[in-house]
Amino acid sequence: APKPLPSSGPKSLREMPHPLATSSSEEMGPALTPSPDLLLPRSVADKDLSLPNGTPVDTSSPASSSSLLNRLQLDDDLDGETRDLFVTVDDPKKHVCTMETYITYRVTTKTTRAEFDLPEYSVRRRYQDFDWLRNKLEESQPTHLIPPLPEKFVVKGVVDRFSEEFVETRRKALDKFLKRITDHPVLSFNEHFNVFLTAKDLNAYKKQGMALLSKMGESVKYVTGGYKLRSRPLEFAAIGEYLDTFSLKLGTIDRIAQRIIKEQLEYLVELREYGPVYSTWGGLEVELSEPLEGVSACIGNCCTALEELSEDMTEDFLPVLREYILYSESMKNVLKKRDQVQAEYEAKLEAVALKKEDRPKVPTDVEKCQDRVECFNADLKADMERWQNNKRQDFRQLLMGMADKNIQYYEKCLTAWESIIPLLQDKPETK
Repeated sequence: APKPLPSSGPKSLREMPHPLATSSSEEMGPALTPSPDLLLPRSVADKDLSLPNGTPVDTSSPASSSSLLNRLQLDDDLDGETRDLFVTVDDPKKHVCTMETYITYRVTTKTTRAEFDLPEYSVRRRYQDFDWLRNKLEESQPTHLIPPLPEKFVVKGVVDRFSEEFVETRRKALDKFLKRITDHPVLSFNEHFNVFLTAKDLNAYKKQGMALLSKMGESVKYVTGGYKLRSRPLEFAAIGEYLDTFSLKLGTIDRIAQRIIKEQLEYLVELREYGPVYSTWGGLEVELSEPLEGVSACIGNCCTALEELSEDMTEDFLPVLREYILYSESMKNVLKKRDQVQAEYEAKLEAVALKKEDRPKVPTDVEKCQDRVECFNADLKADMERWQNNKRQDFRQLLMGMADKNIQYYEKCLTAWESIIPLLQDKPETK
């Protein structure tokens, strides 16, 4: 008889905490409170340390009392995994041609894997090459979560896509995209990823089209049939509900954060006009010139501190929020593909049940369809768990960094205002 569709029953895949909720003290508590083990003794902190992936760690004494972000990174090693593939994206260059203008990035690869002919590669890629890679990964690995790319299109006249700030933000996003693939136990061995990292001329491979599709991709590719899913298993229904709530909350935070940055920039414009007024006034008041110049300089220091805070929010905080919004959409797409394959399997099971008297044996295509469902289930569970681990690490660093930057901002403003107090105190009158 046909085997029933695997289901988790009343148990869910894992407890799905409300996104960004503070009630989950077990999960969020340790993430926001540095462990005593991370407070290195001075003999260890004085040495140059580095993560297993080669990233140097600054363990010097922090300028601010909350600067524990770099030390927390010591706890973010991927469970001691052995790393044998390292990829970086750097050195953006602008190319001006007759038909178009575009930016290329240098992709450097260092590896000890046997499937690579050389231990090191260096190629140049543009954004559309990264887009080609992601499409190929979706085609050949439909059961896995493919990391998102930064949005391609920008609003013309609002963002200059050739500006230094925009190019650097995109470079960081592309670097993170490749590192996500490199850390994945399946995607990092994909043949298209190998071609992307090593081929000098990628256009030759692009023309081959579907010829490079792996056997796995052909057997588990997305089926766009007219099948309708009865109901998701509880564990995948919980994942879907979590992703909906997570993307909604994160989208709200993203919108509010953008409004805050906009208001900070407007406030910065006012401050820059506000300070020089005191300096001009001091030129008219000889007796008050020193304290008035001090106030003007103090406001100038506050302007610099606020500008740095706004830049940090724009370059470090907002991109992470946007990446995880796109990540949740990618996970939803994989979940839909899983539902489609399950619906196909259920439809074929019903067809077999109707023809049970004529064909007592389960057809091979039904068994293959069940294999596809089980493959989707296993891969989706594994990728969801990996994604949750990455999310906890990324948001821990993000929130610690944001707290750090805000404390530094207010410390700079406090220092600036404290510096003019002696100038404003009453002095003995000269006779």
